[in-house]
Amino acid sequence: MNRGFPTYDWKAAPEGLVTRRQLRARGLSPGGHGPVAQLRCRKCLARPGRTCTRMAWLYRADLARPKRVPTPAQRRALERAMDARRTCPLCRIRYEFCLPLRTLGSCWPCADPHPATARSQALAA
Repeated sequence: MNRGFPTYDWKAAPEGLVTRRQLRARGLSPGGHGPVAQLRCRKCLARPGRTCTRMAWLYRADLARPKRVPTPAQRRALERAMDARRTCPLCRIRYEFCLPLRTLGSCWPCADPHPATARSQALAA
């Protein structure tokens, strides 16, 4: 999976080339510049003939820019969106994790096909 990019083995990339995750840890983003090389995964290091399916893109650190900071309005919009993903539309209980609204349409207790469960009885009371 070369795609015309230089390919480096795990921990063999030249100085100045970093992954997106490494850029993120430094508070940077690629800044509109595309990848310049690929990095083979750690498992492929032991098997040189293997075709790597989990390549990481490498970016030039000197071309990276600081991450964009969201505006207060963008932050509020993101908070509202996350609240909507964490709130059951049927019982209106807010959870600390995102609910499977696309597949179940509600929280797990509300989607329970057996209405005689303790949770359903507690909601009915």
